[in-house]
Amino acid sequence: MKPYLFVGVMSGTSADGIDVALVDFSQATPALVGSESHAYPNHIREQVLGLCTPANNEIDSLGQLDVELGKLYAHAVNSLLANTQTPAAQIQAIGCHGQTVRHRPLGSGYASPFSLQIGDPNTIAALTGIATVADFRRKDVALGGQGAPLVPAFHAAVFGSTTTDRCIANIGGIANITCLPANGHITGYDTGPGNALMDAWIEANQGTKYDAGGAWAQTGKLNQPLLDILLQHPYFAQPAPKSTGREDFNMAWLQACLNQTNLPLPPEDVQATLTELTAISLTEGVKQSCPNAELVICGGGAFNTVLLERIQHHYPQKPTVTSQQLGIAPTWVEAMAFAWLAMRRLENLPGNVPAVTGASREAVLGGVYTP
Repeated sequence: MKPYLFVGVMSGTSADGIDVALVDFSQATPALVGSESHAYPNHIREQVLGLCTPANNEIDSLGQLDVELGKLYAHAVNSLLANTQTPAAQIQAIGCHGQTVRHRPLGSGYASPFSLQIGDPNTIAALTGIATVADFRRKDVALGGQGAPLVPAFHAAVFGSTTTDRCIANIGGIANITCLPANGHITGYDTGPGNALMDAWIEANQGTKYDAGGAWAQTGKLNQPLLDILLQHPYFAQPAPKSTGREDFNMAWLQACLNQTNLPLPPEDVQATLTELTAISLTEGVKQSCPNAELVICGGGAFNTVLLERIQHHYPQKPTVTSQQLGIAPTWVEAMAFAWLAMRRLENLPGNVPAVTGASREAVLGGVYTP
């Protein structure tokens, strides 16, 4: 059968770089043909993180970064195609999530909710010669939805089972879950912070981008008073559908919580406590929404062995596994999801799950930008 090829491009809340995946949808089970990761240059990462916090002269900064990210995304796609010896003419479309710089969904207190991703799709299409599908969230928001998470539809397509209840937990900068009962409806939502706070804290204190394997957290001790304060964030008590981002969980919020403790905490203890925060908030969501389901982890958090141990501790019902056991490496699930969403867009098929996002109906997501 002739290959049916799409490229998915993903840069998440962690703002650490770009994942690109070349996917063949010609068979019932999507096949990952090739994949690459490209780290953001330091100055680009600093600009992305800067835009996530309100400041002066944002419009000029956003406009320039929009184009710069478009160029980086195009370079990543062209690199992947060159390394897999795949002609651009064989690619149906690129699905690019873009970099979220502001997420103000329904329930965040804004009269007109919105979600903004940048990474100019016109630039991507022009520099690759490939039709690009982007702006996936805003149709769902226009229909009264959160615009996120969007990966549950893909989770259902590739991980759903008619015999096993599963919960797919994607741990990126923010953590989200997708409940896939063997008999029943898909549900899901953002449970709270994933890696974002842990990454920000270790970078501020150790100068490294992330806590490899959770090694630094393992040297610290859980601080219960701090954990209790962190868990008081109103997001955790908010009913689904819900979604969140750096607007809620950031270093300024963490510092305010640290100030409430009135204790000089060793930084490694804070890291251990942040790891516990992610584990508890995620597993509480699983226990409430899909108890006794098989828990499958994907995203960067799948490589934090200490975090996985804490998740298993709080959710002992079933062995915690990663998506690798179901045939897709944890690193590439999200990039593959946006290749899938691009395919759905070209075929005029819905890409959202209203029970997850809260939208009033299913919708075809994304705009198509031709080269």
